[in-house]
Amino acid sequence: MYPEPAHNQPAVRASEVHHPTPLAPATSYAAPLMPVQPAALPTVASVVLPDGRIVTGYAVEPAQPDPIAHRPAVSRTAMNVALGGIGFLAVCGGLLLLTTFIAALTALITQLITLAAVIFGGWIAVQIFGSTRHASGGNTFHIRKATFKRNHFNG
Repeated sequence: MYPEPAHNQPAVRASEVHHPTPLAPATSYAAPLMPVQPAALPTVASVVLPDGRIVTGYAVEPAQPDPIAHRPAVSRTAMNVALGGIGFLAVCGGLLLLTTFIAALTALITQLITLAAVIFGGWIAVQIFGSTRHASGGNTFHIRKATFKRNHFNG
């Protein structure tokens, strides 16, 4: 009913090999600083592909990669980033210690000011609320002659 599929039958193609011939230059002249063509022509290679096509061309040696220069195990950029991170942590630690020191110094100064205010306030309170019997503000002692007779004070 249906014809057989065509893709199951092998393709029949005439295989023809083409050998290219290089063109000879029309005029020969010496050009300075130009690369020189090799004396012998490279061999022509033909390859038959699995589907029957034929590819023809000059055989070219595979390009060898340039030798890789010795590279350190860690790149310079990574090293700079790591050193920058260490330096940043050192600065942060130093800043933390500095702020702690400043806070402690501020607390000490506050306590000293409070202590001075308490002492000075106490001195002022003693001056104001102290003995007010004498206008001179000091203590007065009256000294008179006293006699001691037989270890007894007569005043």
